[in-house]
Amino acid sequence: MLLTKIVWGDCVEREVELLKALADSSRLQILDMLSCGPMCACEIMKRLDLTQPTISHHMKILTSSGLVDVKKDGKWMNYSINKDSVNEIINYITYITNPKDDCICKRMIK
Repeated sequence: MLLTKIVWGDCVEREVELLKALADSSRLQILDMLSCGPMCACEIMKRLDLTQPTISHHMKILTSSGLVDVKKDGKWMNYSINKDSVNEIINYITYITNPKDDCICKRMIK
């Protein structure tokens, strides 16, 4: 697994956005559903027993974060998992939870 050096500050904002998008049980269920393949919002809504405005809210967060891609097909919106974003957050968590030469704990206090 490729681990890249994390520069604290603006670069971490992307990871924070991804983690915030993951910090909701409905959004995690949506990602679980999308793991089987692309789905339209109507299918997600029926299976999770959520209202259309609620699904729209969650899908906006998931697509804005980049975790989910959306493709318009006529009047339908089809959603799918963005594997690159998923791998990005997996790599980030792996990086910050493993020992490294440039760890914050090893920096000298000035």
